[in-house]
Amino acid sequence: MEKGSLIGRGRTAEVFAWGESRALKLYYEGWPASAAEAEYQKAEAVYRAGAAAPDVDGVVQVDGRHGVLYERVDGPSLLGYTTSRPWTIIRSANLMAELHARMHACHPSGLPAQHERLQQKIWDARPLPDVLKQAALEALAQLPDDAVLCHGDFHPDNIVLSARGPVILDWVDATHGHPLADVARAELLMQHAALPPHMPGRWLIEAGRTLWYRLYLRCYCQLRSVSPEQVKAWLLPVAAARLSEGISEEEEQLLALIQRMSA
Repeated sequence: MEKGSLIGRGRTAEVFAWGESRALKLYYEGWPASAAEAEYQKAEAVYRAGAAAPDVDGVVQVDGRHGVLYERVDGPSLLGYTTSRPWTIIRSANLMAELHARMHACHPSGLPAQHERLQQKIWDARPLPDVLKQAALEALAQLPDDAVLCHGDFHPDNIVLSARGPVILDWVDATHGHPLADVARAELLMQHAALPPHMPGRWLIEAGRTLWYRLYLRCYCQLRSVSPEQVKAWLLPVAAARLSEGISEEEEQLLALIQRMSA
């Protein structure tokens, strides 16, 4: 079968239509078959765990590139929907919190351990001075572990409002671990992530991102009977791990944040 029209493009792959009901995530040239295989294994584990995720069919090779076949999920992202209808921000933030809380009731098998992944990413964070690495690792060692399903990159642009209900995409960073590490990662993305300069509705997202996060956090804490202070305890190691991802636009801000939290 020939790949269809381009649906989306990211840092590691492009997404194409594949027939009438499937989507092909195709890694760029140079990415090994092991990357697609690892993603497939994670996506299958997530779907089996009962998460609001797309079904996955298997790995393929197209035009010398490696890819993964998914159920095609059509609809606007939660970010796009809310940006075009800013009066829905409370409902959108609550929906995001409800989806995250339901995810954290799932117990997957076959996923990497969150603590080990965070530890390795902190070690790999080149911009981070050794003294701050040590502070982040010590903070991580004091935090509890768990075995619930964690997304690792949960934000409104990874939620699609489809005909069958909200579906969460992009499970490449999924782990089993503590839910509040996942919430702290969501805070980092929603509050501090660099936005592409030509992103549609960028000014509106910048203006509303803090309000959206606060609404989401309030709802999540009510649903899971946790406090914002418990979430904050995870922010130092999660921010340190983020520095391993090579996003130069965020380095200065993240380093300043890490320095404040480790002081």
